[in-house]
Amino acid sequence: MSARENILNAIAMNQPELVELPVIDINSVIHYEDAFAQFKIVLESIGGKVELISDIAVLKDQLIADKTSGSFIVNTITALGDVDEQVAFLSAIELEKVEKAYIKGTIGVAENGAVWVYESQMINRLIPFICQHLILVIEKKNIVNTLHQAYEKIEVSKEGFGAFIAGPSKTADIEQSLVIGAHGARSAVIYVIE
Repeated sequence: MSARENILNAIAMNQPELVELPVIDINSVIHYEDAFAQFKIVLESIGGKVELISDIAVLKDQLIADKTSGSFIVNTITALGDVDEQVAFLSAIELEKVEKAYIKGTIGVAENGAVWVYESQMINRLIPFICQHLILVIEKKNIVNTLHQAYEKIEVSKEGFGAFIAGPSKTADIEQSLVIGAHGARSAVIYVIE
């Protein structure tokens, strides 16, 4: 018997007994008294901004002002007006000039400030990552405490792509200095509808 076989046999003979996975009551693990307040604290600590608004109509004037500025603005939210469906067919090179994108999110997570966005909400999966400034809109009632609870509410396999997005792009690869907007959006504002 070779040394390799001796090692593999020794490993095979010394396996721990299988133990059933524990049943965890997800609702009792983490609970915030105010999920929105926690969501805001976490998101702002990682470079994002959170604004509480009464109605999505509040953003219509902002979108109109952005579009009249001459910048490349993308709206994917039907409730704000005309949706820029043509971006579905644009390449990364054609989208590199996107200044601001308005996207509706599905669910927010209080523990890490992330927002789940389905590909259909992005129209083009490059939009939230290639724009300079990202505007996400979610409803306050759709903020959950933990990622466990979020995964219970979303259908990950529903579409070909989706992502949790938490604040603007950032990295601390070089000398552990935090750089905001390193690879994607330089800013992220999450509007939460009451």
